[in-house]
Amino acid sequence: MTKKANAQAGGPAKSLLTPDNCSLLLIDHQPVPFYTVQSMDRQMLINNIVGLAKTAKLFALPTVLTTVTAVSFDGPLLPELQAVFPDKQPIDRTSNNPWEDERVVSALQRAGRQKIVMGGFWTGNCLALAVLSALEDGYEVYVVADTCGDVSAMAHDMAIQRVIQAGAVPMTWQAVMLELQRDWAREKTAPGVKDIGKHHGGAMGQAAIYAEAMIPDGK
Repeated sequence: MTKKANAQAGGPAKSLLTPDNCSLLLIDHQPVPFYTVQSMDRQMLINNIVGLAKTAKLFALPTVLTTVTAVSFDGPLLPELQAVFPDKQPIDRTSNNPWEDERVVSALQRAGRQKIVMGGFWTGNCLALAVLSALEDGYEVYVVADTCGDVSAMAHDMAIQRVIQAGAVPMTWQAVMLELQRDWAREKTAPGVKDIGKHHGGAMGQAAIYAEAMIPDGK
């Protein structure tokens, strides 16, 4: 038996994400790296990125957006993502590693959250470097694998394996959303979660639409 089982069983694990214990870092979702992504369907990738961004906005997670060489090479933030945060200016940098930019680190430090949820391009470059650096600085990092992309499935998979071996926790964007909600009695965010699911959740969204149509009173 574990120490917790001996003392007091039940209750949520401390490792679970909550709206007040995590922040979000979205790294370099820009046209040039996007063109080169071959690790998953790119339209689905946009869908997932936007779903995660809307989730962060719904739960009021401190969110940091970054770009790299936006003007000189890689282009602006994906417009679908920028539209979720129209007033949030991405931090543009020259280093491949966002954690080597003091503005990025300072923004996350100001958020005061020990857990950082991350997604970005490429999985094996800018994303992995940030994950490894944040882990070394003592943060708990959750990598949203289906909001990341690389030049091949192998490049993506090897990067995910690398960060897992270093201590990062792999997740999907819907898992993040449902973990933050966790209890449908939380009426403040439940409608928003269902709406995000309808628009970005694939089968989950279709199930929600069907349930509402067939059982409109929820009974």
